Amino acid sequence: MFKKLIYFIWRIMRILFFAAFLVLVLPRLLVIAYGAASTHTVKNVPADRVAIVFGAGLRYDGTPTAILRDRVETAVQLYQNGKVSKLLMSGDNSVVDYNEPEAMRQYALSLGIPDEDITLDFAGRRTYDTCYRASAIFQVQSAILVTQSFHLPRALFLCNSLGVKSSGVAADNIYFRKISRLIWNAREFFATTQAVWDVYLAKPLPILGEPEPIY
Repeated sequence: MFKKLIYFIWRIMRILFFAAFLVLVLPRLLVIAYGAASTHTVKNVPADRVAIVFGAGLRYDGTPTAILRDRVETAVQLYQNGKVSKLLMSGDNSVVDYNEPEAMRQYALSLGIPDEDITLDFAGRRTYDTCYRASAIFQVQSAILVTQSFHLPRALFLCNSLGVKSSGVAADNIYFRKISRLIWNAREFFATTQAVWDVYLAKPLPILGEPEPIY
């Protein structure tokens, strides 16, 4: 009886492991492979008109977190190297006292980017929303995506799937703690499954509005 119970438990564990692989691991591996050929450095990325910078949280004082500063700094490098001429800052502004795009704008201004070359997307609450709105609202047909390497494959998959032909540059100028990198990478397994679900099945509509083409 005890051996049968152990065997039954082992079979259940194998089924659960296989299901987890199909649902979480396989999509992540496929998306990483998908994005590998489109990932570049600041120096070798093909030039494009727009860089899309993804939000990544604010500190208590309303200024960008270290991870978000890293993204903005990388976008500034692209601008200064003549790789892009416009920056689309996309983030969350769902409440009055939390404004990621404006914080990103202020930091970019402090680094020498002209205000007229910065466009703000205040409804980029998720990566899916940012990519969808880049195409639908800001009329971006192609772009360089700027985010950390753990997030970049998912961003590339989403933007390319939602009408923005994209290449990517990893914002990895800052060394983050191993525990932080572990948490971020673990989160990507679940986020990538959600991204695949959204693109192929759910197809949710983000907040939309009148078109605001980037000229």
